[in-house]
Amino acid sequence: MAAALYMDAVIAPNRSMGGLGFKVVLGALAGMAAVVSVFFFLIGAWPAPLFLGLDVVLVYLALKASFRALNRRERLRVSAETVEVIEETEGRSRTVWTSPTAFTNVDLEALGEHEMRVRLRLSGRRHSVGKALSPPEREALGQALREAIRQARAERFAELA
Repeated sequence: MAAALYMDAVIAPNRSMGGLGFKVVLGALAGMAAVVSVFFFLIGAWPAPLFLGLDVVLVYLALKASFRALNRRERLRVSAETVEVIEETEGRSRTVWTSPTAFTNVDLEALGEHEMRVRLRLSGRRHSVGKALSPPEREALGQALREAIRQARAERFAELA
């Protein structure tokens, strides 16, 4: 029988641009670069079109890297026995944090007026979670994580009584 989960949250970055938006932005950039390139070529500044083409290629590569980063997921699992953080990327998953629930603490750290960090802590080890979330979402995640750990500990101690 599988252990009861008190939290099984998947954190994924927001998508601000879909596939159509990618094509529109890249097409508009390429079109403007082509028009400006023709102008520079006609006035005799023939190296300028090469640099404008290079700009389009670099923007394409940057957007592709950004889309690849959007496929990353962070899974937080809390059971009566363990707290786990699993990173999932392109069909692969790897556990980056495992600790006993009874000894794991959650720290909410304000790093300024508009910044918040959520960390799991066990002895000298620490691991930040929820980096893809906004500061208010991180604070809510930290509170939910604390509550899940509290409930998991309550179950574990109820079994011992």
